[in-house]
Parts: sequence; C-alpha cells; structure tokens
Amino acid sequence: MKRLIKKVIDIEKPSKTAEKILMAARAVFAEKGYNGTHVDEIANRAGVNKATLYYQIGDKDTLYANVIHQVLGNIAQDIAEAVAKVDQPEEKLKVYIHCIANAVDKNPELPPIMMREIASGGATLPRVVVEDIASVLTILIGILDKGRKGKIFAETIPFLIHMMILGTILFYKGSVPIKDRQIWLPAEVRAHDKKFKGNIGDEVARLILRAVKR
Repeated sequence: MKRLIKKVIDIEKPSKTAEKILMAARAVFAEKGYNGTHVDEIANRAGVNKATLYYQIGDKDTLYANVIHQVLGNIAQDIAEAVAKVDQPEEKLKVYIHCIANAVDKNPELPPIMMREIASGGATLPRVVVEDIASVLTILIGILDKGRKGKIFAETIPFLIHMMILGTILFYKGSVPIKDRQIWLPAEVRAHDKKFKGNIGDEVARLILRAVKR
C-alpha cells in the first residue's frame, strides 16, 4: 500500500524543532526501518514529547514521508539547477551522477532507508517520494534524449540507467562497512580495492558514459 503524506514541511526552512525531529527520525528509520521504528523513540532522541512531534509534523506515516522527501526533493531541485548550467549531454550526465553521489555522501541515512524499500518492493514508500523519484528520472530522460538525438548516446532504457547509477552508489556506500570488517580478505583483493581513489561520482560517470555512448 502506498502511503500518502498528510503534511509537507517546508524543506528549505523547517523550524528548529521540526528539523530536530526530522534528523532524529532519519537516524531511527535508517537503523530500524519503517516497521521497526516507534514514534516514542524518535521523540526521545529529538528531546521532545509526542504531542510536540505530532503538532510539528504529524503521525509516523507523515514523518517517514517527510524524512525521505526532504532529501529527494532537494536532490531533484539541485540536479535540475546544476544540469541547466551545462550544454553538452555528456557533461549533463556527469553532473546528474555527481549530484546523486554528493547527495548520498551528505545523507548517509539514505542508502539503508532506500535499500529496505527496494527489498520490500516499496511496501511503505510514500507517494510524494515516488513523485520525487519521477522528477529526478524526468531530468535523466531529457539528458539521454538530447544525447540520442545528437547521435552521441545509443538508445537506452532511462530507468535502467538510473538504477545503474543509483544502485551502484547506494550499494557501494552501504557495503563499505561490511567489506572493511572482512579482515580475512586475500591481499590481492584488498590491493585492487585500494586502487579506487577520489569521488565515486567520477568512477560511476566514467563507467556509465562508456555504457551509453554510441
């Protein structure tokens, strides 16, 4: 069942109390997922009572929707603004990928939240979040279409390209702590891992451009 958001917080200027609640909620949802999260714990971490939490934002569904929407809504806006500043399809695609990579870096709670949603088939994914994702995907469609019409990019499936970008970044970021704990890994495996340097956006952009170019 897709959950509807009842109240959208102004994502650019939330009140100080609302921001504290959203930050606490983000941490708890990332640690325990939607089903394992209780409003009492969020209120405790935010240092407010439940009445204040409900007044500032709303119930658990509304809180969850705002937590993800605050991140993805900003991502969509940032991508649109950044992509508009460059002309060539290749540069637009690089900017698109870097914006997503930077957003994941700035919002480390995003990978576990989104991976839980993917694993559950989006069972608790709010509609407003699906709309945010659609906004981001629409930008990518425009970039790929421009590149295809200019005979720079091959015919592709935009959603697949988006998932190649987002999935790679989310799974890489989410799996680093797991990998780092495996001290038994052979030296040759660790040696190759150390070759990855710099921003993950650079590496993903290089690979994706190779995949979509004619």
